[in-house]
Amino acid sequence: MIRPNANRPPELKSAREIALMREAGKLVARALRICREMAKPGVKTIEMDQAVEAFYAKHNAIPLFKGYPGKTPFPAVTCLSVNEQVVHGVPGQRVLKEGDLLKVDTACKLNGWCADRAITIPIGPVSAEKARLLKVGEETLQIAIDLLPKRKWWSQVASEMQRHVEQAGFSVVTSYVGHGIGRIMHENPQVPNYVDRETRKADFKLEPGLTLAVEPMVNMRRAEVDTLGDQWTVVTRDRLASVHVEHTLALTASGVVVITADEGAFDDEPQSVPGAPAPAQ
Repeated sequence: MIRPNANRPPELKSAREIALMREAGKLVARALRICREMAKPGVKTIEMDQAVEAFYAKHNAIPLFKGYPGKTPFPAVTCLSVNEQVVHGVPGQRVLKEGDLLKVDTACKLNGWCADRAITIPIGPVSAEKARLLKVGEETLQIAIDLLPKRKWWSQVASEMQRHVEQAGFSVVTSYVGHGIGRIMHENPQVPNYVDRETRKADFKLEPGLTLAVEPMVNMRRAEVDTLGDQWTVVTRDRLASVHVEHTLALTASGVVVITADEGAFDDEPQSVPGAPAPAQ
């Protein structure tokens, strides 16, 4: 849902500032690779969260989720949401099993600049319908990336995202939206993945310097969601599966920079030398 004051102008970023955000984005991409590698049947979600927390600490990055204000501060550096859990899942003793859809969302600040990304990981083989849901979610995010340089207003992008989801027989979550991002995790503007009368009032122009965390959440059937008793975990009301994907994007005069892209995120990692001992884990 769109919060009050959503129509304040966004803070446009310079090329230098976007480059600094990209450094944070590389760390987020690498943290999510850790999660991909760990996401197997038998793994507890808390184990994944601990691995990401250690990774951020090693690289002097500030995790942006841990301690985030709420009725109770968020206790972890990742949101790990399984199956009917849409977003904001709290890591714990839950054990992943084959057929699950795991949503991993994390963000960090490095040298004063933020980046935020989410992926959905199938745990082993999943049902055909879950696989199709994931495909449509990822396609919806790609629509935003493709259209950002080609449209004048965000609503024109969001309407195409919504159309793609609904034509597939799924629904867009309307209770949560994406956001501007930069020096802090949640800046203006708010970035809905759908269009209605309320969102049109808060529409914003697409111009170079915008940095947005675009994050479609797609439900198998109904769009309605509920929040569990932990005050954080959001679930589908019909308890059917959901997917969540997100990238931090920068719109520039020459196109879109995917700040949290995998491409190039691992180039500065130490390369192993044949015959050398493996690095300590």
